[in-house]
Amino acid sequence: MEKKIILLFFICCICHGLTIVSGAVQVDFYATKCRGAESIVQQEVQRWFSGDRSITAALLRMYFHDCFVRGCDASILIDSRNTRNKQSEKDAGPNQSVRGYELIDRIKSRLEAACPMTVSCADIIALATRDSVALAGGPSYRVPTGRRDGLVSNPAEVNLPGPSLTVQEALKFFTNNGFSLNDMVTLLGAHTVGIAHCSLFKDRLSRSDGSMDPNLFARLSRTCAARGDTSVSLDQSTSLIVDNEFYKQMRLKKGILKIDQQLALERSSAGIVANFSVNPKAFQQAFANALIKLGNTQLLEGRLGEIRKNCRAFNPPQQKQRQPIPPRKNFPPRKPKNPPPRKGPTFTIPFLAP
Repeated sequence: MEKKIILLFFICCICHGLTIVSGAVQVDFYATKCRGAESIVQQEVQRWFSGDRSITAALLRMYFHDCFVRGCDASILIDSRNTRNKQSEKDAGPNQSVRGYELIDRIKSRLEAACPMTVSCADIIALATRDSVALAGGPSYRVPTGRRDGLVSNPAEVNLPGPSLTVQEALKFFTNNGFSLNDMVTLLGAHTVGIAHCSLFKDRLSRSDGSMDPNLFARLSRTCAARGDTSVSLDQSTSLIVDNEFYKQMRLKKGILKIDQQLALERSSAGIVANFSVNPKAFQQAFANALIKLGNTQLLEGRLGEIRKNCRAFNPPQQKQRQPIPPRKNFPPRKPKNPPPRKGPTFTIPFLAP
């Protein structure tokens, strides 16, 4: 009997150890590790939002661009000067107009003062995005946390879908990362607070093919001709509010980007657009679920990766915990078909404000 008790205790200890090592993401991960962490994030986002409501678009774009390259590991935050080859994901064409880094720095600074080396930069991006979406009128949802920060930031791995793709071409990028057609249509709803420069849709203004509302076609033609590569709101009605107005406009042929308008014209996605356009609650719920799913892409957990002290730089060797280059959760890293980084002010899905 005594041997059985000892054996049972030994097994429990092993299981407990495995639980600690696995460190799976969960809601309220920091409840005991860093009490008040989420409140700190919320306070800083609220402070920034009060002076710049476009931060919602910026954070949504940062969140997407980070999670679609090596998963949600904050690799997009690394400055090129802090890498061995003096290049990071920030140098890739699609990321050169990503912004919001200063807000992440501000949040990290406060969290380091409260709980040193505890809250990951990857979790900060996820939480800040969630809070900014809620402030902009979008859904309020709970974010699982416990992500770890990555150890690689390579511009050659940035391979994101562009604005002139067809629905099926864009869908390949999403399915390769574990997302469905419904997920893609939902995540593109981030364009409800986005902008795009004329250079991203000038091909649609070269001649009218009937896919754009004539009045919008005329107005955009005048705007882009007069001001050069200026920017316009992708949602022409409520450009700073996270709502379903974007889908209503797609059904009226008021989509500015080709991929957006194709969502309402393509048979496979038109029904989803129609549903969101008349059912705002359905969009809000789907958007929250899609953002949570996005945040669970190829996670680093447990002892993989690290908790950075500075979001812009990998920890120096003496600060690193056990950090093997991981086999990723969910999906293996993908090798892009066209690895060389693109230069210039290129916007990509979700084409949000620079």
